[in-house]
Amino acid sequence: MLTSSRSKAYNPDVLNCLANLSNDEVFTPPEIVNAMLDTLPQYLFGDSNARFLDLASKSGVFLREIAKRLIKGLEPVYPDLEARIDHIFRKQLYGIAITELTALMSRRSLYCSKYPNSIFSVIPFENIEGNIRFKRMPHRWKSNKCVFCGAAKSQYERDKGLETHSYEFIHTTKPEGIFNMKFDVIIGNPPYQLETDGPGKQAKPIYHHFVRQAKKLQPRYLIMITPSRWFAGGMGLDDYRAEMLSDKHIRAIVDYSKSTDCFPGVDIAGGVSYFSWESTYNGLCEYTYIDGESKTVLKRDLNEYEILVRNNEAIEIVRKVTEVDEKSMSELMSSLGPFGLGTAERGEKNPSKDRHKLLSSEGISYIDKSSIKSGFQYLDKWKVVIGKATSAGAATAGKDGLRKVIATLELLEPNAVCTFSYFVGAAFDDKKYASNCRDYLSTKFARFLLLQTLSSINITKNRFVFVPQQDFSRAWTDEELYVKYCLCQEEINLIESMIKPMNSNGEENE
Repeated sequence: MLTSSRSKAYNPDVLNCLANLSNDEVFTPPEIVNAMLDTLPQYLFGDSNARFLDLASKSGVFLREIAKRLIKGLEPVYPDLEARIDHIFRKQLYGIAITELTALMSRRSLYCSKYPNSIFSVIPFENIEGNIRFKRMPHRWKSNKCVFCGAAKSQYERDKGLETHSYEFIHTTKPEGIFNMKFDVIIGNPPYQLETDGPGKQAKPIYHHFVRQAKKLQPRYLIMITPSRWFAGGMGLDDYRAEMLSDKHIRAIVDYSKSTDCFPGVDIAGGVSYFSWESTYNGLCEYTYIDGESKTVLKRDLNEYEILVRNNEAIEIVRKVTEVDEKSMSELMSSLGPFGLGTAERGEKNPSKDRHKLLSSEGISYIDKSSIKSGFQYLDKWKVVIGKATSAGAATAGKDGLRKVIATLELLEPNAVCTFSYFVGAAFDDKKYASNCRDYLSTKFARFLLLQTLSSINITKNRFVFVPQQDFSRAWTDEELYVKYCLCQEEINLIESMIKPMNSNGEENE
């Protein structure tokens, strides 16, 4: 018996397919866009005077989904469909594209034609852009860096035929002059970063510039999706983090610990999140944390700690630990590169009484004392050293659902040093104290507290802010620590369900 091919035809949303493509500019799936729009008061879609701006239009999906809601919501106001669409597209929907190509894509999504003044456009405009504009902007160079976004002149001063990534919305001191109007809702998924010509060519975050510019326009509502790395600061985000955590206008945050749960096929270290900001709101934030199949919701003060604890179930454990008011392990730790030796530093293979043992990512070698540039206060001590890169991104669980968090934990004897791949976790005159400290940092308890501060693959001393110092004249076990901090069985189960066993040599227990 033949079956109709028409009944089984697959007709996917092209914008959903586009969102599954890995790209420097991450495209937003329609279902995430609609979840973001659901955070708005729905009466807005029945208000013929409400204006909406997508500040970083790529596929046009935000404007398209808003248009759908307005077409339905404004039916009582404009019963005639043609008049309704004409009003919505001309008077209510606006976009700023990030490239010339995305401008064409966005216009095609919204107007059904990449040229809104053509006969194929749903609404014929007199100009070629409609209400979705793209303007090629120059970077403004000072000391070979752009004063707006920090781009390096050597990389981004390009010929006219090449994209400069000088996004209009953040390359102006007066964003209100772009459309010369007030917007009720600003929404979007901005570009996340720019590659730099700095050490290691690390990427430079730029999404926070879009958030700050949007607030300058004083909208009633602001909804944006960005990487979650700002929760922990670093990479120039410390001031932005402080601003956001103290902002009582943030009504809700939805946080995905794994970016692939939000953007299928796109892996963004530290996950992604979107926030809903409301100008007239002043209160606690409804914080939703999504980790795979697990979803928790909790009303919280975002500014409770300097670093935002993402896991709602972990917050009570952090509170119990910090209420004891003990010094943090971060106070004992060195900065990165404690001995002034670069990651690529390698010594001789043969030991000598005049040489110092060097720990690098490739193992042990030996260097002359003249090579050591700093960290002399640690030199004659027993040192606990920690690898600066986490295991598998820390937040990423293995097939067993467990995380190792710390990839490398070593004990270095007096006169031994390490490269930039490691930093000193603590230093002691007595080997016993150093061994007990190393064993403590290998406990599930300590690594669980460290995990709550991580949003990238890198560990620094300030990430140990929730890990309390102990009396290192004695050894500590997880069971003793659970009792000391009065953890209930549910809290113990949470730690045990998230953290891999690890022995005192920093290796996983089978």
